[in-house]
Amino acid sequence: MNPVVHFEMPAEDGERVKAFYAKAFGWQMQTMGPEMGNYILASTTETDGAGRPKMPGAINGGFFPKTDQHNVPSLVISVDDINEAMQNVAQAGGTVLGGQNGSEPDVIPGVGLFVSIVDTEGNLVGLMQPVGMP
Repeated sequence: MNPVVHFEMPAEDGERVKAFYAKAFGWQMQTMGPEMGNYILASTTETDGAGRPKMPGAINGGFFPKTDQHNVPSLVISVDDINEAMQNVAQAGGTVLGGQNGSEPDVIPGVGLFVSIVDTEGNLVGLMQPVGMP
């Protein structure tokens, strides 16, 4: 199998996207500068000396400047407490769309709780509280 090892999403405003993900999820955000196309690295998990995530299954990623060739990524963020995460998203300036039947999370049997959000850049993102979390 080919596991997911990185994600990329477009951003209209680099400073705004850095502030949103830092505030909503505690991610460490770093702009690489003009020589790297103002790419923003997003560290979502601790890494080892080789830059690989220490936690199995975790990934890091980045944001690139949004252009006319906008591609909408598909990703899901694992959270410990979906209700707290929904509040954090709203407080950070995002929009909580909720589950299929309104503002409450969907229950996916055997998997966990799921909601959709829209971040400050207009990206659709899923939030998942896996089975076994309180």
